[in-house]
Amino acid sequence: MTAQPRLSIGLPVYNGEEYLAEALDALLGQTYEDFELVISDNASTDGTQEICRKYAARDSRIRYIRLRRNIGAAPNHNYVFTECRGELFKWASHDDLYARDLLLRCVSALDERPDVILAHSGQAVIDGDGQVKVPYEYGLATDSPHAPERFRSLLFEPGGDDFYGVMRADVLRRVKPHDSYHHADRTFVAEITLHGPFHQVPELLYFRRDHPTRAERANPSKRSRCVNLDPRRAGPLHPTPRLLAEYLWGFVAAIRRAPLSPADRRACYRHLASWMASRVRPGAGERVEDRAPVDPGRLTVSVDALVAGREGRQA
Repeated sequence: MTAQPRLSIGLPVYNGEEYLAEALDALLGQTYEDFELVISDNASTDGTQEICRKYAARDSRIRYIRLRRNIGAAPNHNYVFTECRGELFKWASHDDLYARDLLLRCVSALDERPDVILAHSGQAVIDGDGQVKVPYEYGLATDSPHAPERFRSLLFEPGGDDFYGVMRADVLRRVKPHDSYHHADRTFVAEITLHGPFHQVPELLYFRRDHPTRAERANPSKRSRCVNLDPRRAGPLHPTPRLLAEYLWGFVAAIRRAPLSPADRRACYRHLASWMASRVRPGAGERVEDRAPVDPGRLTVSVDALVAGREGRQA
C-alpha cells in the first residue's frame, strides 16, 4: 500500500462471516490497486474478526479496526469514513460483489470529468448463491447539469445504489453525516447530488446481494430498521411518526444546506412539495430488489466471469 492511497474503501461490518470473504476477494482482486481498505468491525460476535485479521495479515492495504461495542450501522458508516485518507472514497458492503474493473472504471470517470462528484456502474441484484435476481437499468437523471433536476429524479424515481459509488471525499465532508431515521440513505444521497452531477459507467460491474439476513430483510419494520442503524433509536422517544418526520425534514435540510442559487433552491422545494403529494401512489419509492423478479436469462454476462477471486480463494 502506498503512503497516501488515492482511493479509500470503507467497509463497515457486523456479523458478516457468511459472505465477507467473497466480498474481500472481489475488492482485493480489483485491477485498480492504489487503495486502502479500512474495515470497521462493529463488535461482531461471529467469525468476522478472524476473517478480517486473516486477510489483513496477507494484504498490507487492509487496516482492521474492531469497535468495543455495537454503535449501530449508521455511526459505523460515518466512523469508517473518518478513518480514511484518500482523495476518493467508496463505501463497500460485506455481502456484495464487485467486478474486477469497477474501481478502475469509476476512478477513470472521475479523472476524465472534473465536474462529476460520484461515479458508479450498472448493477444487478443477486441472491445468497450469487445468482442474478433482478437486472436493473439505471434511469435516474443524476447526470443532469441542473441540481433541481437531479434532486427531482432522486425523489420520484426508484433509486439505484449511488450510496456505494466512488465519491470525491472533499464533497462528502461537506454534507451532513448519514443519519438513522427512516430512509436516511435517500436524503443523504439527495444532498450529495445537490453538490454536483453523478456518472454511471455503462457496464454491469456491481452486484448487490439480497438475502434473508440482510439488514432490510432481518428488520422488516421501520422502527427495527432504524434501531439497527442506531441503537439509540430504541425506546419511546423515537416513535415511527418521528422517524417519518425526520425523513421529510432531511430533504428540507439538505436543500437549505446545499450551495444552490435562490432560483434552484425554490425549484427543489417545489419538487419536494410535489413528491409529498405523490406519496399515496402504491409502490412509490420501492427499492429495485423489492420488485417482482426478472428472468436472469436476460443477462448476457456471467457474475463468476466478472468478479475477481471466485476461483481458488486464498483465504
